[in-house]
Amino acid sequence: MEMLNVHEAKTKLSAVLAEIEREGKSFTICRSGKPVAELIPYRKPSRLNYHPVLRKIGINYDPTEDLSEDEWGEIE
Repeated sequence: MEMLNVHEAKTKLSAVLAEIEREGKSFTICRSGKPVAELIPYRKPSRLNYHPVLRKIGINYDPTEDLSEDEWGEIE
């Protein structure tokens, strides 16, 4: 990831955006040497992709299985 200061990013924004489109590069914009923002290629979200956080959740049982009598008693 290439780093740009705010002035460079402002001055060369069109060229930076063209490079992002053409090569898929990412840029970090810095102010006084400290990162403040990232310019990354846009990727249209797809409903076929798994959610980055939700895909880490595991279910260790069959959610369609009926509750036993003991489990129903715990709910009441």
